[in-house]
Amino acid sequence: MTEISWRGVFPALTTKFTADDRLDWEAMERHLAFQIDAGVHGLIILGSLGENATLSPQEKLEIVRFFAGADRSGRPLIACIAESSTRRACDFAAAAADAGADGFMLLPPMRYVGDGRETRTFLNTVSNATDRPLMLYNNPIAYGTDLTPEDFARLAENPRFEAIKESSADTRRIPEIRRLTGDRYALFCGVDDLALESFALGADGWVAGLVVAFPAETVRLWELTRAGRWDEARTLYEWFLPLLHLDIGPHFVQQIKLVEALMGVGSARVRGPRLPLNDEAASRIESVLEAALAERPELD
Repeated sequence: MTEISWRGVFPALTTKFTADDRLDWEAMERHLAFQIDAGVHGLIILGSLGENATLSPQEKLEIVRFFAGADRSGRPLIACIAESSTRRACDFAAAAADAGADGFMLLPPMRYVGDGRETRTFLNTVSNATDRPLMLYNNPIAYGTDLTPEDFARLAENPRFEAIKESSADTRRIPEIRRLTGDRYALFCGVDDLALESFALGADGWVAGLVVAFPAETVRLWELTRAGRWDEARTLYEWFLPLLHLDIGPHFVQQIKLVEALMGVGSARVRGPRLPLNDEAASRIESVLEAALAERPELD
C-alpha cells in the first residue's frame, strides 16, 4: 500500500471506452503515463469525471485492479465511492481495498438526500469497512447533499477522514473549515475555475479536471503558488481560465473528454445516458481550445 501525502495535483481521471462501449485498457494505460510524466502527485479513479454511475460493480473493481497493478511511479491510487446504499458502499470499500486502492474519496449517498445525522452516520459506517484513509467529497451542486463546515467539525473525530474535496463553489468554506478544525484536514479544491482562489485561501491540493488534457500547466500552477510566485501564477491562471470553465455544468464530462480527444490524449466517447455534444456545443469547445492553444505559454 502506497502512503498518501494529501498535497498537490490529483487528476480526476476519465474512464476510457472503446467504440463498442467496453473499457479501453490501452487508452487508460497511455493516459496514466501521460499524467505521471507531467508530475502529478496522486491519481483519482471512478469519480464524477470517471463516469462512476455508468459502471457496473465488476467494472469498477476491474479498473481498481488495473491501476493498482500499473506503473504509477509511487503515486497513490484513490478510488471514489459513490453508491446509493450503505451496504453497497461498504462492500465496495472492502473489495476495492483488497484490489489495491490506497485510499478512497467518499461521497454522501447517491439519490437519497438525507439530513445531517443520516449523512454523517453513512460516512462513518463506510469508513469502518476499510482500513484505508479517506477524502470526504462535498458536491452539493451536483448531488444535493451539503456537508457543511459544522459537519466536517463533527466528522473530525474519525481519524480515517484525512482530507476534504470541497466542491460547493463557495471559497468561503475553506477558511470556515480551517476556523473550526484547524489543520485537522488537508483541503482540496474541487472546482477547476476556483483553483487559484482556493490556493490563496490555504488549500493544500487540487482534484483537477482539465489536468487530463493539460497536466503540465496544472502542475505548474500549483507549484507557482507553493513557491509564492503569485504574479506568475495569476498570469498562467488567466490564460487557463477559459478551459477551466469547462469543468462546470451538466455536460462537463463531455466537454473535458472532447478536449482530451482534440489534444490527442483520449477520446470523446462517453457512456449513456450521456450523449456526445451536439455540433453547436462541440464547435464552441473547439473555439475555446483553439484560442487557448494560440496563446499557450511556454513553461520553463
